[in-house]
Amino acid sequence: MALLVTIGIVFGDIGTSPLYVMKAITGVNGNYNADYIIGAVSCIIWTLTLQTTLKYVVIALRADNKGEGGILALYSLVKRLPRKWLYIPAAIGASTLIADGVITPAVTVTSAIEGVTVLDQSAPVVPIVIVIITAIFFVQQLGTKAIGRWFGPFMLLWFLMLGVLGSMHIGDAPSILKAFNPYYAVKVLVDYPFWFLILGAVFLCTTGAEALYSDLGHCGRMNITYSWIFVKIMLILNYLGQGAWLIASTPAAAGVNPFYAIMPAGFLVPGILMSTGAAIIASQALLSGSFTIFSEAMGLDFWPRLKVKYPSALKGQLYIPLVNTFLYVGCIVTVLLFRTSSAMEAAYGLAITITMLMTTVLLGFYLRHKGVAKWIVTLFMVSFLILESVFLVSNMFKFMHGGWYTLLLAGIVCGVMLVWRRARNIRNSYIEYRDFDSYLDIIRDICNDREIPKYASNVVYISKSESPEKVESKLLYSIINKHPKRADHYWVIRVHYDDAPETLEYSSRILIPHTLISVDITIGFRIQPQVSVYLRQIVEDLVASGDIDLTSRYPSLREHGIPGDFRFIIIHRLFSASSNCPASCRMVMSMYGFLRHMGLSDERALGLDTSSVTVENVPLIINTNTSRRIIRR
Repeated sequence: MALLVTIGIVFGDIGTSPLYVMKAITGVNGNYNADYIIGAVSCIIWTLTLQTTLKYVVIALRADNKGEGGILALYSLVKRLPRKWLYIPAAIGASTLIADGVITPAVTVTSAIEGVTVLDQSAPVVPIVIVIITAIFFVQQLGTKAIGRWFGPFMLLWFLMLGVLGSMHIGDAPSILKAFNPYYAVKVLVDYPFWFLILGAVFLCTTGAEALYSDLGHCGRMNITYSWIFVKIMLILNYLGQGAWLIASTPAAAGVNPFYAIMPAGFLVPGILMSTGAAIIASQALLSGSFTIFSEAMGLDFWPRLKVKYPSALKGQLYIPLVNTFLYVGCIVTVLLFRTSSAMEAAYGLAITITMLMTTVLLGFYLRHKGVAKWIVTLFMVSFLILESVFLVSNMFKFMHGGWYTLLLAGIVCGVMLVWRRARNIRNSYIEYRDFDSYLDIIRDICNDREIPKYASNVVYISKSESPEKVESKLLYSIINKHPKRADHYWVIRVHYDDAPETLEYSSRILIPHTLISVDITIGFRIQPQVSVYLRQIVEDLVASGDIDLTSRYPSLREHGIPGDFRFIIIHRLFSASSNCPASCRMVMSMYGFLRHMGLSDERALGLDTSSVTVENVPLIINTNTSRRIIRR
């Protein structure tokens, strides 16, 4: 059963590649012959073997972050290494994968629906594609629990259909079996001066490999590995069958999509319906992967906090409305801009090649960190960097034919990631921290000073400090100097976002008995923060253990056992115009201020009850140059 679920979730993208790969290859050379087709199919077989099987299934799936896969999960495993620049390939790889997530539903659904033109040349392909894509994106907010159970059986039938249709036509030209010999792959690249265009088309067969790695957390390594054996056999059989049909049908096959051509005439309508269903499932899987990437990016401080919904109880099922809207608009623009799958194929593959290169870089550092011999890591990195660089060069020729579009999308996403991370680092480096212990006596005295009006029974501060011994100077200023805040209890909460997906735990320290409590909450990147709820549960534990008495200290309320009220205080640091810093720093912080409006406010991001939250704005002054001091006369 687990293998069936894996087939339905993981292999949708790579499993729909036969819809357009051979059509793209024949589009490169309209005067192809048997040697050309055999060589191209050989390139496909060995690309699936080296790139997908060896790199991703055998090696990358072992690099899991507590069961999670994908380039950002991989970055989580190496981010503490001395090489601090590794966040750059992580951001580039994640952004290009998102760009691929925009164009994949468009090219897959369009390729499937274009099969209708075999029956009716005047069929309105673009309107049908837009309706289907709109439905795919609309259903995201509802979750896929109701229809997800059918993904596995449907994709099993899809892959069986690929294998059977391909097997039926291998006999048309048995010479196609020479494609298993890598000699013919090398020969076609040597014999044809436009080898780079051939590789650009061949690369489309492995574009789903990165998504396969990203889905590790949904299915597990062994399920993906065993399922891939079956999937790869079915894919290769279909490519062999299409190739054999092309050899036997030359030159009558010119301009025909061999995927539909190898179908019996009576099976064409069911085949088109199956293709459409597989395209929808592939799109759904890629969208779920995109939501996961943004969720991880928020946890790793690459992206502003966004509203996350959980439409079903399925593991890993989440929905981010703003991301869904962004991907939908990008997908519709793709369809309207390119209109045909052939035009989309010209733009497809460039962005994902960059993702694969970045994954190779991070994998190399991960393998070395895990103790793999240096010569093995070097061999791995050199081999795959050369292979993927060749694919990148081949795909760069797509730039003027539409590749610019995916790179533009990737550039926008990557720009936001890098600016956000850089600004957060600058901001955090200029926050002043002080030892908490030095201020415990004065906080105790404020609590006992009846001359100071009581601010609330419980005052809760959200701290950014990584250490429980340190606290922001502005937080202390808020308690002591800025209208001293007397309370029965002070809570200082630090929220840490963990690299692991499902972590939800806390620890607490009593700094002043029955007065000051420090709490550390650790949340996994797939957990929706709900600090108000968590604090209520923590309070219940501390009351039960006798560490704190939550009953109000107002005599009239205490007599009836009524607990005291809670008020949350968030200190928001605003970049000050009086900062004396370089123009580049000023620009980054200004962009950060703009990007903050794209995400949730701090109180909503933390899941606080907004009716009891006070936001105190304080200036963030960045001085990197010595300021001139005014002179007394």
